[in-house]
Amino acid sequence: MSAATATATPVGALDILREQIQVVHRVLRLNAEGITQEDSLIQPQPGGNCFNWNVGHLLLTNEITLKLLGEPPVLGEAALQRYARGSAPLRNPNEAMPLEKLLAAWDEGCGRIEQGLAKLNPERLTEPAPSSPRNNPDETVGTLLSILMFHQAGHTGQTSLLRRMAGKPGAIK
Repeated sequence: MSAATATATPVGALDILREQIQVVHRVLRLNAEGITQEDSLIQPQPGGNCFNWNVGHLLLTNEITLKLLGEPPVLGEAALQRYARGSAPLRNPNEAMPLEKLLAAWDEGCGRIEQGLAKLNPERLTEPAPSSPRNNPDETVGTLLSILMFHQAGHTGQTSLLRRMAGKPGAIK
């Protein structure tokens, strides 16, 4: 162990969650560079969801996270129901929000989540969560935030593949 490691301040759970939202925010923005509305609607075959759907779905999860953190919504959950889990693939361009609108909301939502995490009292992480996507009766705010960040990272990773499907080079160097 180096001297720098031995004297480093331990990183707290809230710092880790803030780092995660920063990383998924940046990776999605890199993957979105040069993607047009038309590109964002290319459907993976034989199944899956397009870039546009993934961004909308990420935004819907951001709205849930904002509510958990006591922060105001960006677009609101109702506006994003077309992007809900289990919804049909987005094949009709008229059903898709403009990618630029989705990306602007992505920027705003990630910033608000980071602010909410910065203001969150660490003790709140141990409180019971208002819901649990895994039906865990012992879900806490901290474990729910961890699951939400894992979800965001997974779908953000999908945008890397969808970017390549649109004929664009990989964005992560």
